[in-house]
Amino acid sequence: MNLQELPFTLFSLRASYRNGIAAADVVREAYRRLAAADDPGIFIHLADMDEVIAEADALGPYDPEKPLWGIPFAVKDNIDAAGMPTTCACPNFGYIAEKDAFVVARLKAAGALLIGKTNLDQFATGLVGTRTPYPVPRNALDPDIVPGGSSSGSAVVVSRGILPFSLGTDTAGSGRVPAALNNIVGLKPSLGALSASGMVPACRTLDTISIFALTAEDAFAVYQVAAAYDDSDAYSRRHPAPVIYAGEQGLSVGVPDQASRQFFDDEAQAAMFEAALARLEAMGHRIVPVDFSPLYQIADLLYSGAWVAERYVATERVMQANPRAMHPVTRRIIAQAENLSAADVFKSMYRLAELRRAIEPLLADLDLLCVPSIPCFVTLADLAEDPIGPNSRLGTYTNFVNLMDMCGIAVPVSARGDGRPGSVTLLAQAGRDGRIAGLAAALQADAAAPLGAVGWSCPPVRATRSVAAGGEIAVALVGAHMRGLPLNHEVTRLGGRFLFEGKTAPDYRFYALAGGPPKRPGLVRAAGGGPIALEAWAIPLSRFGDFMAGIPSPLGIGTISLASGETIKGFLCETAGLDGAEEITAFGGWRAYLDAQRR
Repeated sequence: MNLQELPFTLFSLRASYRNGIAAADVVREAYRRLAAADDPGIFIHLADMDEVIAEADALGPYDPEKPLWGIPFAVKDNIDAAGMPTTCACPNFGYIAEKDAFVVARLKAAGALLIGKTNLDQFATGLVGTRTPYPVPRNALDPDIVPGGSSSGSAVVVSRGILPFSLGTDTAGSGRVPAALNNIVGLKPSLGALSASGMVPACRTLDTISIFALTAEDAFAVYQVAAAYDDSDAYSRRHPAPVIYAGEQGLSVGVPDQASRQFFDDEAQAAMFEAALARLEAMGHRIVPVDFSPLYQIADLLYSGAWVAERYVATERVMQANPRAMHPVTRRIIAQAENLSAADVFKSMYRLAELRRAIEPLLADLDLLCVPSIPCFVTLADLAEDPIGPNSRLGTYTNFVNLMDMCGIAVPVSARGDGRPGSVTLLAQAGRDGRIAGLAAALQADAAAPLGAVGWSCPPVRATRSVAAGGEIAVALVGAHMRGLPLNHEVTRLGGRFLFEGKTAPDYRFYALAGGPPKRPGLVRAAGGGPIALEAWAIPLSRFGDFMAGIPSPLGIGTISLASGETIKGFLCETAGLDGAEEITAFGGWRAYLDAQRR
């Protein structure tokens, strides 16, 4: 294969490695693509190619047990890499890292090859990508548009097809805004899922390392390697095992209602968002308009009070010793903290708690949110006229997310009418990264937009069915607990999530039990039966006892054989409970029986 034509995605590279391509040749090709891009703003520090080639050779024969074997990557220059400088785009702050950041070490252990440190808005303060003393990276699609920040170089290097993935960070949208502006995926994990050890924070309580890739599945594959509890990081959390939830249907998707949508007169962006929502509906999901005003109020807190003071803590050494070494806009923003009191900080925290409590009822019955990744596009000319306003506009749909302790993923959708890239961001409660990643993968595949700035075709989704993760148990539901039926809330309130639709093996008989409401079915394994429709749901093991406590006699949980030959736990009925029951096996499932009753 001609390496110059090889798509740099995990899927393509793994296939090429299986066919005998050498990792050293992939490294050489990455450096060739970087040179061809002719963009001196992407990297602040670039590793010597011969040293990276030596590391590639040291990997030995291809090892599929190492999920990132031979995959070159880069990290934002506020993340430590052993032997490389960490500057945060402020040379006066710089130091040589003694060891790899926790996440970088995990990626290297999985076979990944680090080639350098990318440019950023200084001290990760900005969403435009231009607040740097180094050359500004060029937007990969249109040099008149800002590259997006603060993770500018990390987004551009992936969009140009130079590297399959890179690391950024995200406090206010720095892992999502540049993804949208460069037509790639930006995965912002749940806070604490990726260790912050070895990362220079902007706001330590809100920061997370983020991941850029060309596809949602690639981004999540990197996340699966990087995610781990780190007891040396006081903000690390034990989140559920990272499993992508594929094939989910019937999700309730909260979106800004018409009154609270903000596009700043960008009609093409508004039309792009409407089209994306129509696709979600066509895929079987339910769109629920929500008043986003409380979320915007939360977003307004990010650059006031407590969190500006946090940015000051991270930059205190430079702010006190040599403030003129900082970019003037960055200094102007962070210097606000010098006029804040401890009382101001606590007032901000109290206000956040009040707003979060007020919005909880609005979000309680939603599986996730979908928002435009950005409300409008910003050009370099816009920024020359006003260095603050356009940056603030870019954060409209991102600034509240970490304050709300949500996970998010920005994903490309169909291009706008004017050809600029389309992008939406899916958001969910902390720990539900796999759910939004699975939907993002399906949405990206449905749009089939060309990847990044290179135009490679979007590969098919590889994960076609979701499975229960560690700490969960898969349970088959055959009656009123299924989606849209009267008792489904008893599953969802326990954190249950839909896995897939299926059927039992053809040796079950099905009954409508006496009593109710609500009417309940009974599934009995017996000769003369047939395949019965079911839904598989994952229920947290920690809540399974609560689930069982609500199951009345004559129902219980047993082992059910599926038409596929698999087995799963599920509802079965004691034969003693069939007195007065109506056999409904011929209907093939509870929904079909209910539909017949309504006619």
